[in-house]
Amino acid sequence: MSSLKEESVRRNSESEAGEAETPEHDPHFDPIVSLPLVDINTNEEDEEELVKIRARLYRYDTGDHEWKERGTGDIKLLRHRSNNTVRVVMRRDKTHKVCANHFITPDIRMNVHCGSDKAFNWSVFADYADETCKQELLAIKFGNPQNAELWKAKFAEAQEIVRTKCSLYTQDQSSDDESSITRSEDTNTPEPKIVDRSPEEDSKSENLDLKDGVVLKLKELKVDGEKVE
Repeated sequence: MSSLKEESVRRNSESEAGEAETPEHDPHFDPIVSLPLVDINTNEEDEEELVKIRARLYRYDTGDHEWKERGTGDIKLLRHRSNNTVRVVMRRDKTHKVCANHFITPDIRMNVHCGSDKAFNWSVFADYADETCKQELLAIKFGNPQNAELWKAKFAEAQEIVRTKCSLYTQDQSSDDESSITRSEDTNTPEPKIVDRSPEEDSKSENLDLKDGVVLKLKELKVDGEKVE
């Protein structure tokens, strides 16, 4: 019995010694195909980030008449550096699939959703999340009221930027001002038209004016003479 124990102990010690002497195996394989690094454009290179908040987005399904979840992730307001447009962009976690992508216009109204202090809803005329233009009614829910208030304030700030600095809306305002000025000028008495005439026509008109003046003077003299008689 003791011999068996000694034999097992001897074998274990030999195996441990062999493992200690054997160096660790670190396999290294060169790749068969080398793949170069590729820069992926996100179409956000020319934009600056106004705000970025984590939230959950919903859309109203008009067919089923219910709210459906569209995704959870970071929703951002991106301002274009040159033309001052601002758009809403949101991508889902992990997949990074776009679930909201539309421009902000000054007439969008941000409404409190279902009386909650953490959720809002708004209607957008053209959303490109599915790479097609769709009119959507969207709702968003934040983790706390502070994030919700920050989103509302930044959204209003973005609308003011678009209204006052975006060329699409500033041109419309200037054209409206010009049209109002034109309409007010149309109500006034029009100025006499100036017609270019030749020297001969000018001399004829002067002669006619002289003749008319002489005739008028003769008529006045005749009337005065009749009064005296």
